[in-house]
Amino acid sequence: MTVDIVQNKNTISSEARPDMIDVAGTGFTVLDRIYVGVETVISEELGGSCGNVLLSLAMLNRHVAPVLNLGDDEVGERLTGEFRGAGAVTRYIRRHQNTRSPVLAQHVDTDSGTHFFAFTCPTTHEALPRYEPIGQVDVEDARPILENCAVFYTDRVSEAIVEAMETAASKGAIVYFEPSDIKDPTLFRRAVRCATILKYSADRLGGMVKDAMVPGHTISIITHGESGLEVSSSTRRYWSKAIAAPVVRDTCGAGDMVSVGLIDWLISLGQSRKLGLEADGIAPGIEAGQRLAAENCAFVGARGLFQYRGADYARSVLSRSSVHSQEIL
Repeated sequence: MTVDIVQNKNTISSEARPDMIDVAGTGFTVLDRIYVGVETVISEELGGSCGNVLLSLAMLNRHVAPVLNLGDDEVGERLTGEFRGAGAVTRYIRRHQNTRSPVLAQHVDTDSGTHFFAFTCPTTHEALPRYEPIGQVDVEDARPILENCAVFYTDRVSEAIVEAMETAASKGAIVYFEPSDIKDPTLFRRAVRCATILKYSADRLGGMVKDAMVPGHTISIITHGESGLEVSSSTRRYWSKAIAAPVVRDTCGAGDMVSVGLIDWLISLGQSRKLGLEADGIAPGIEAGQRLAAENCAFVGARGLFQYRGADYARSVLSRSSVHSQEIL
């Protein structure tokens, strides 16, 4: 096994002072191979919800530390290089020999703005390498940042990932949990118990997440695609209508951009974020994320806005004044 230890200026600063880590995270991070039509590859780039969220935040000049398992291969080097180039700490990305880094095929219809994903290559019909979660050794290695991050993000669960969540939560971090399925109900409940924010799609998990699963301290964000999203806690529940996209070429990554905007806003709160969060209190962050999501839909790719307009423009979108209103439910 080899471990990436290449450091840039931001990496050295962050590793020297782990208290400066804004976001640590782990989860679904892959190489997105984007196809228009059946077999035409138009780009290859870092993807997966966890990868998109962490890389976007790094591009926004947040101190980010991914905790990942990748292969010691060309794809692994490319993914690690994207994080490194954005200024993220790459010390906690382990790259294993005899392991293939994960790849996902994304098929885009730019006329309708729709997309779908596949785990097989459309030209060879062979299975693409799949994502592998971190293990116990990765959690132990990353403990310095898990105990000193402001926010911990994940979109997957495993024994090791839930332990990482619990470690971060025990030290006062905001734990942002964005699951896409419930494969192990017991482990899922354990993860939800330490989550500060639970965000999920009504289409995927709407009938599976029961109120009894969610503790009183957790804020739930339930997304409903282009209609908007519902935010609820033990004392408050409201609807935040989606912001209309100026142009829709690709909706991939829209949900991730909501998370990016909200997490960026949470970080901007500084130490006051530790005073406790309420559903209505995070409304400005929700709206910032919805603005970013709407703008991102005008471009192909999960981070199209960043790639075609740049991080400075993305920051300007997040910084606009809030004009959105919430509907109390």
